[in-house]
Amino acid sequence: MDREPARRFEDLIVWQKAHALVLTIYRTTESFPRTETYGLTSQLRRSAVSIPANIAEGFRKRGRSDKARFLNISQGSLEETRYYLILARDLVLQLYFPLGATAGPVVTSLGEGLMAPPPERAGKSPFLIQDA
Repeated sequence: MDREPARRFEDLIVWQKAHALVLTIYRTTESFPRTETYGLTSQLRRSAVSIPANIAEGFRKRGRSDKARFLNISQGSLEETRYYLILARDLVLQLYFPLGATAGPVVTSLGEGLMAPPPERAGKSPFLIQDA
């Protein structure tokens, strides 16, 4: 089944997942220790926000190479976010950080969604909307 091209970046499945991850990270980091406000909390939020922001910016770019560049930046931000999640776990912040169990699958699916389109979309725009 073909999907129609997205008209807005909000229609993109990958953007929706990235946005949901940002909301979860914001809610969860509210319970981080205050000593981390300008450290891990700030860095984790910043890197997470960069993921959907770059997807949105790339959506409006006209050239294929421009679109790919912004998706690549999103991938980099995704990896940065993964690292901060690992750091939070290793710093024993899991007491404050229940996100670990739910973030893993989201991060994995985001990475896969950004990296390779499904075979049925080969050669087509990566900016397609979700089936109704």
